[in-house]
Amino acid sequence: MDGRATLGQQTARKRGLPWSLAKGFKTFLPVSHFIPKNKIPDPHNVRLHLEVNGKVRQDDNTGLMLFGIPKILQHVSGVFALEEDDLVLTGTPKGVGNVVPGDVITAGVSVDGIELEEGRIEARVEERPGGYSRL
Repeated sequence: MDGRATLGQQTARKRGLPWSLAKGFKTFLPVSHFIPKNKIPDPHNVRLHLEVNGKVRQDDNTGLMLFGIPKILQHVSGVFALEEDDLVLTGTPKGVGNVVPGDVITAGVSVDGIELEEGRIEARVEERPGGYSRL
């Protein structure tokens, strides 16, 4: 995970440019293991949390999403052809911030107060090989 993703995103947004590239580098999106549907009975009531170096940065519930999952999938599938194993990224809880090489990010998913082992991830922030250049 490269600590400059947020900077690239901010720069693109200020210029009115698409900022999806800032999220698109291979190392920018650690993903947990697959979580079976039966482990999440209500996807609109799941706690998502993220810590950087052991300090809570994000901690919120999917019930706060502006649009429900069926509506999001209906919209996205009207624009893109969704295929098995695709991920649809919708945004993130409040608390987004910069990270730097050496930071350790841990994140997880909890249902009814119980953290799902499949949803736990840990990633060390590393410098992107070859650096990063702005447009």
